[in-house]
Amino acid sequence: MLAALVAFGATTALIAQDRPLPSVPQSLGLQEAIDLANQFSPIYRQTQNNRGPAAWGVRNALASTFLPSFTASGGVGYSGTGSQNFLTQSFVQPSGTIGSSYSLTLGFQLSGQTLSQPGLARAQLSATDAEITGARMNLRSALVNQYLSVLQAQDNVRLTEAQQKRADEALRLAQARYQVGQTTVLDVRQAEVLKGRADVGLIQAQQAVTVEKLRLFQQMGVAAPDDPSVVSLPDTFPVVEPTWEPQDLLAEAEEQNPDLNSLKARHNAAVWNERSAKSAWLPTFSFSARWSGYTQRFTDLNPVINNALVGAQQDAEATAEQCQYVNANLLNPGGTALPCPSTTLTAADTALIEQGLRARYPTVSVLDFGSYTRQPFSASIGVSFPIFTQFSRPLQASVAGAQADDARELVRARSLQVRTDVSQAHYGLQTAYRTIAIQETNRAAAQEQLRLATEQYRVGSATFLNVLDAQAVAQQAEADYVRAVYDYHRAIVLLETAVGRPLR
Repeated sequence: MLAALVAFGATTALIAQDRPLPSVPQSLGLQEAIDLANQFSPIYRQTQNNRGPAAWGVRNALASTFLPSFTASGGVGYSGTGSQNFLTQSFVQPSGTIGSSYSLTLGFQLSGQTLSQPGLARAQLSATDAEITGARMNLRSALVNQYLSVLQAQDNVRLTEAQQKRADEALRLAQARYQVGQTTVLDVRQAEVLKGRADVGLIQAQQAVTVEKLRLFQQMGVAAPDDPSVVSLPDTFPVVEPTWEPQDLLAEAEEQNPDLNSLKARHNAAVWNERSAKSAWLPTFSFSARWSGYTQRFTDLNPVINNALVGAQQDAEATAEQCQYVNANLLNPGGTALPCPSTTLTAADTALIEQGLRARYPTVSVLDFGSYTRQPFSASIGVSFPIFTQFSRPLQASVAGAQADDARELVRARSLQVRTDVSQAHYGLQTAYRTIAIQETNRAAAQEQLRLATEQYRVGSATFLNVLDAQAVAQQAEADYVRAVYDYHRAIVLLETAVGRPLR
């Protein structure tokens, strides 16, 4: 039953590892992308796999503390015919032997170190859970940033399309003015170059969208479709004034930041490890019990029977000779002679000897537990007190104490880092929000400048260089506005990562 459960668990794990990757939906929302990444991201799953050993570590620690160990062992042995020499003695084995044995051992040991293992294992499991939470939060942050990168690339495509449209209008305007003789062919060529650059920029912007989508699919841990353009990202992110209070964010980060919680759990594990090292001064209690048995038989009884018959024949001859010697030399002449036995074995004697040997050494199965000869039951209880261990215990306690102190300092350092990260991200978010308003004003001014330059060129009061300069300024202002908007969204993601939870 246990083997079947283990086999079923291993098969389930292999199926989970080998399951095919899902297809990406054509409309991919952010939450759907996060859910798929939580299931299929290779980096996150590597961290998630650490929980299995940590959970079994807790079970092992509890079992080692409160449950005895039980061991069953057995074996089969064979010894061939021949002689064995020990110094001047020789032992002959007329027939091969085969035997088997078994033993059942129950053991239990209790010490200060085993008593501290459950707490240590639980602390390590808590640290692993915190690391998994941190990995999930980091995965979400990376995925949101990449999702924003795709949206930003799509906005850049729209900007490039608008620039291409303006370049096309400038080219038509230059051609119209050239046809009526109001400008030179130089303006037309400059407009053509501007149009060509806009076309190239559009192609590059479209390629950037494809590349960013491929990176998004990679972070999700799913296979990209043959044509990434069929996948659309419908989610949008509004720009609202941030109203989070710094003190509230700092308090939440102190409790929810996964990296900080992981270090706190590691510090707790280090404290338990220090307790375990110091418990080496406590005595160790042990108990063991053992049941065992064996069985052995000859592979062939005929050599044994033959040796026994030869020995019996020799004994009969010696007895007969002794009887005859007594009759001839020790009794008075003429006295009644003692009856002497025969010098040869009768058929009945031979059958009796063979029957006795076969009854003594029956032919049984080696694995027949009913024929095992049980050995006496044995049990022992002991206690040991370590007196002098060549200063190994103080060394272990000192090392464990230093590790606990280091872990505590890591927690303090990370707490300071978290406070810095939260404050920096909060101030960065405020700056990003104010930057959007400024960039929006700049964009409106640049668009008005471009409109005026175009109208002036249309009526001949400005040159085509003025139009080119205005288009460059408008293009930069629009790109700066888009960049400011997505810097704002990324600032929120950075703040969420520092706090340890989503904020919107």
